[in-house]
Amino acid sequence: MEKQLTSDARGHQLTNINVWTPDSQWLAYDVRPHGGSFTGSTIERVNVETAEVQVLYQAHHGAHVGVVTVSPDLPARYAFIHGPENPDESWQYDFHHRRGVIVSEPAGEKAVTLDAMDITAPFTAGALRGGSHVHVFSPDGSRLSFTYNDHVLHERAPALDLRNVGVAVSGYPVVSPKHHPREYDGSHFSVLVSETTPCPQPGSDEINRAYEEGWIGHEGYLKPDGSRQRWALAFIGDTLSARGEKHPEVYVVDLPHHDQDYRQSGDKPLQGTPETLPAPPSGVKQRRITFTENGIATHPRHWLRTSPDGEQIAFLMKDQNGVVQVWTVSPNGGEPVQISHTGQGVQSAFSWSPDGKSLALVCDNSVMRLDVKSGEMQRLTQRTEITPCADAVVYSPDGSKVAFMRQCGEFAQIFVTDAQ
Repeated sequence: MEKQLTSDARGHQLTNINVWTPDSQWLAYDVRPHGGSFTGSTIERVNVETAEVQVLYQAHHGAHVGVVTVSPDLPARYAFIHGPENPDESWQYDFHHRRGVIVSEPAGEKAVTLDAMDITAPFTAGALRGGSHVHVFSPDGSRLSFTYNDHVLHERAPALDLRNVGVAVSGYPVVSPKHHPREYDGSHFSVLVSETTPCPQPGSDEINRAYEEGWIGHEGYLKPDGSRQRWALAFIGDTLSARGEKHPEVYVVDLPHHDQDYRQSGDKPLQGTPETLPAPPSGVKQRRITFTENGIATHPRHWLRTSPDGEQIAFLMKDQNGVVQVWTVSPNGGEPVQISHTGQGVQSAFSWSPDGKSLALVCDNSVMRLDVKSGEMQRLTQRTEITPCADAVVYSPDGSKVAFMRQCGEFAQIFVTDAQ
């Protein structure tokens, strides 16, 4: 049964993953206009039983906040994007001018900055030189992934400011020298783990954009030799085909087993140089997983999501009839497997059920449960003339409910439906 949780005259925006508190009782959201500008000033949560609303964080000094995710462990922590305070002509909200912050229960209003900022050469290892966004806790809550844009290279030439994927590791706070008024300290050690180049060689595995990442498995995945890769991320990388066309493909990056290894630089400095982006830690290499004919789908926008056991990376791609379907591929590589066979096409991002047996998504203007083994679709909400919002269709941690949004007049509102 479908239930509407919010109804006031504001936008209500769920992030695509980790929107539930660990007890499956609350949904965290921000108050941006749906699909609109980044203008919300509060992070809030709503109770799925009572529809009670609580404000978790209120921004001040002209800053805006949004894209909140919740830690999987208790006490709950809420990570979200925080724009600059006191914005001016030289420093306004932008992809490369934002940071991650964490608010923890029960302290509430006190927000701790996640990623340090150092934009004055020589730069600081573990600090970033730009903006982080869409901060997602790992399944055990010990670290976060994020996407990133670089202020230093943006100032040199915007075309050099390539989207990348990074990881923030707790336990190693970073102090910025603060030679610039916009620099600050961070609670986590932050590094980039993807490698991009402005001009990929056509037909190669080089990419000029890394994005829409997801943690692989609750405990990583098993390699062909039977050993376990404890930490890994899957993401979309934009390659160029032999004809020079953009081909988004699935990539995997295996991460260090030990937290201190994130501080070991590889061939290039972790902190980057005035001419180069920050580089991944020693031994971190990205691998191309799919080699598709026309690239995977990027419309509807979705994030790579992996089954709890780490064996299947789910993504969207058109079938032979040009219809967008769910496919999966192993983090070890191999041929993708088509999961859905709908005639209407998948219309949204998706999430895995906690037991790994199904995916929640929008298809045929309804929220659907897709059985991964059989490919059958079960309608969880009635078909409506206006399609449920594509941004977020998220299973609760206990597997009993699915959260999503509907556009109700001018504003998006939050709904839940039973998962069976």
